[in-house]
Amino acid sequence: MIRLGLRENQTAFRPGETIAGAVLWEYEKVPAGAEVRLVWFTRGKGTEDGGIAATVAFAGPPAADTREFSFDAPNGPYSFSGTLIAVLWAVEFVVMPGGEFQRIEIVIAPDAQEIHLPRIEQPKAGGLQARRS
Repeated sequence: MIRLGLRENQTAFRPGETIAGAVLWEYEKVPAGAEVRLVWFTRGKGTEDGGIAATVAFAGPPAADTREFSFDAPNGPYSFSGTLIAVLWAVEFVVMPGGEFQRIEIVIAPDAQEIHLPRIEQPKAGGLQARRS
């Protein structure tokens, strides 16, 4: 069992703010490792991409425990959504081996609000005319 939570259930942050929380886990067997990660990833059309911005590793974790963690929200990339792609952030707890995890999606942006990119309207057919020289 995994329970991951963020302080005061806060899920929106400005760059430089502290992202803090706690994780509780209970297993029958002692896991080989466990860590909380601050990750970003893309969602939308095309190839998905992502990365790990920070990690808090719990060396030699017992079968059951509760641990606190904190990260500083990075300066980018900002959380945004557009017509074709979005960049999202998350805090996730991962148990090894097996990779069982739990994730909480968060927002990291200047006003602690996801940036929404406007849809650009395509010109209507015949709307643009080529110039003749």
